[in-house]
Amino acid sequence: MTSPAIHRVATLDLAVRPVVWPFAEERRVEIAAHFAEKQRERPKIWNGRILLGRDPVFSDGGFAATYSEVDFASFLAWRDWGFPDPTVFNGFGMGALRASDGAFIMGEMAPHTANAGRIYFPSGTPDPGDVRDGRLDIPGSVVRELKEETGLTADDYRAEADWHCVVSGRAIAMIKVLNLDMPGDVARARIEANLAREAEPELSAIHLVRGMDDLTPTMPRFVTAFVAQQFASR
Repeated sequence: MTSPAIHRVATLDLAVRPVVWPFAEERRVEIAAHFAEKQRERPKIWNGRILLGRDPVFSDGGFAATYSEVDFASFLAWRDWGFPDPTVFNGFGMGALRASDGAFIMGEMAPHTANAGRIYFPSGTPDPGDVRDGRLDIPGSVVRELKEETGLTADDYRAEADWHCVVSGRAIAMIKVLNLDMPGDVARARIEANLAREAEPELSAIHLVRGMDDLTPTMPRFVTAFVAQQFASR
């Protein structure tokens, strides 16, 4: 994968298959010790199951890859140790919320999360709950993550047709532009009100980013650099 780069695609073809990950098997003891240390720092993280990708291909207006299940502890060690296995990548969906006045809405991850302090479009590493009939449902993952992080539902925005896939290191963010029928200040207030109702929200703050070029037909250099910087090590 080149880094950073943007591919605008119309389709995602993401098969899910059982694959043994040699990195996770061979370094199991080290991984367990690393995760125990991270849990002491942030007791709320837990070793659930997620999906990592491999064999990414961009061609003919589409993106294809194969995903398989891994445990979060192995993923976290792989990330924190500088991506020692280059055959896999972290590929996830992002919802680029754009308000009616052109402001983009981003969330700052809360201190108890594994990505504390980082600022993203609403997103999340896919898990087995995002699998439908043997395929990874990234559109569904984006809808789910938006609801969990902001309280917004599919009735609140209009999704544009294409995906903007930002490649940075061993990460691929599949970004869908979602247009809100409300100005940025109103959207931020609504999301903040939703966060205030939650006992332990994933986000600690909402940021409005203004003055960016239109994300279509191609994402601007500023957005590429910003997104790449924020998720390069997630």
